[in-house]
Amino acid sequence: MVTLVHVSKEYSRGDAKVWALRDVTLEIGRGEFCAFVGPSGCGKTTLLNLVGGLDLPTSGEIVIDGRSTSGFTSDEWTRLRRDLIGVIFQAFYLIPGLTAAENVALPLLLKGESGAQVRKRVDEMLELVGMRGRERHRPAELSGGEQQRLAIARALVNRPSLMLADEPTGNLDSKNGAEIIALLRSLPQQFGHTVLLVTHSAAAAQEADYVWHMRDGQLTCRTSPQLVSQGV
Repeated sequence: MVTLVHVSKEYSRGDAKVWALRDVTLEIGRGEFCAFVGPSGCGKTTLLNLVGGLDLPTSGEIVIDGRSTSGFTSDEWTRLRRDLIGVIFQAFYLIPGLTAAENVALPLLLKGESGAQVRKRVDEMLELVGMRGRERHRPAELSGGEQQRLAIARALVNRPSLMLADEPTGNLDSKNGAEIIALLRSLPQQFGHTVLLVTHSAAAAQEADYVWHMRDGQLTCRTSPQLVSQGV
């Protein structure tokens, strides 16, 4: 589903050059749940942003669902994200003035869809994330865990094959965080989604199929999730 071939990302800070990623090569299969762990600044979020087309690599090739993204225009990346990729952030990025249902419906409305089909799809997503009955609530009326569930419903409403989750439990307490990770864990099992999770949480990483450890912009090793709690 996702292939990176010798991908590097360099940023300029004044006269200095900083390598956020260095020569990363990996392959993530369809329906797999992969976690990336490592210290702050090791390149985890940069990697996720490159896979989602939110940033562009300095060198190397990224292939999504068999399509090379080399030379993709901004419009092509927008279409790929709209049709194939769902993104979940630590910050929920919900629109305060919209209800829960309206927030979830927004990606469909931006595609030009309307009517009963949109309402049906929104209802399905709210049911999936356990938010039925909260359709008319605005984000400020929801708990942090409920807001993250809503953000996941919005990311899923276009039926993406690939879910990118960047510290989705970072603003949540342990109970709500565990519930969000359980929800993400269910996506490959129920629907065959591929999930890439960036996390500082050992408990969250232990729910993945396998874990990539990162340091200084590089992949250092791949382990089973059970080894994360042991610091391996």
